[in-house]
Amino acid sequence: MAERRIRSGLVGELSAEFAGTLILILFGCGVVAQVSAGGALTDPAGGLGDHDSIAWAWGLGVTLGVYVAARLSGAHLNPAVTVALAAFKGFPWRKVAPYALAQTAGAFVAALLVRWNYSEALAKADPGHTIKTQGVFSTLPGNGNPALPVHEWGAFRDQVIGTAILLLLIMAITDMLNTPPGANLGPFVIGLVVVAIGMAWGTNAGYAINPARDFGPRLASFFTGYGGAWRDQYGNLYFWVPIIGPLIGGLLGAGLYKVLIGRFLPSAEPEPPGRIPASKD
Repeated sequence: MAERRIRSGLVGELSAEFAGTLILILFGCGVVAQVSAGGALTDPAGGLGDHDSIAWAWGLGVTLGVYVAARLSGAHLNPAVTVALAAFKGFPWRKVAPYALAQTAGAFVAALLVRWNYSEALAKADPGHTIKTQGVFSTLPGNGNPALPVHEWGAFRDQVIGTAILLLLIMAITDMLNTPPGANLGPFVIGLVVVAIGMAWGTNAGYAINPARDFGPRLASFFTGYGGAWRDQYGNLYFWVPIIGPLIGGLLGAGLYKVLIGRFLPSAEPEPPGRIPASKD
C-alpha cells in the first residue's frame, strides 16, 4: 500500500507528464521532419506528406500521449492546460511549475530523438541548419514563409485565439456535468480538436498552442546546430510568442467556458422528481 502511494504521488505524476509529452512530440516533430526534410529529397519534392498529414499526426500524438499519462497525472501535456486548470478547476498551484518543467523536459528529449533519427535527411535537405528546417522543431510566423506578412504580434494574436479554442473545448469535453464522450473516448476527441485547429488555424503561427511543445524542441534544436532557433525569418526575437500567447489564451478559453457554459450546467446533486426517476430509498 505504501509503495502504491509513492507511485501515485508527485513523482509519478511528473513521470507521466514527461512520458505523455514525449510521445506527443515524437509524433509531432517526427511527422514535420518526414514531410519537410524527407519530402524535400523525393522526386518530385513533397512525396512524404503534406499539411494534412502533419495535422493528423499531431492530433494522434495528443491522443496517444493522453492515453499514456491520463491515469497518473490527468495528461495535461501542456503548461497552458496546467495553468488554466489551476485557475478554474482547483488544480494545486504548487504543482504548476513542476508539471511545466516535466512537460518541457519530455518535449526536449523527444526533439533530440527526432533530431538524431533524422540527422542525415536534415543535413542533406538543409546543410546549414537554417530557417528552412527550423520548423521541424519549433513554430515560426507564417510557418517561416517571408511572403506571408505575419510578424510577431500577428502570430501572438493567433496563439491567443488558437489556445483559447483549445481550452474551451477541453473544458467542455472533460466536464462531467456536460456531455463528455463515453467509453474512454475523451483523449480521441481531444486529439480531433488538435487536428481541427491545425487545419483551420495553422497558417499564421503553426498552431503551437503549447509552450512546452515549442520551447523544448526549440532548445533541442539550438543545442544541435540551429543557431538561429530563437529568431524568426525576419531576424526578430520570436521564442516568447508561443510561450506567452498560449498561456494567456488558455486562461481566456477556460474562463469563457466557465462564464458561457459551466455556470449554467446543473449541479452534481440528484435532479428534481420529474426530470429523472425519483429514488426509492
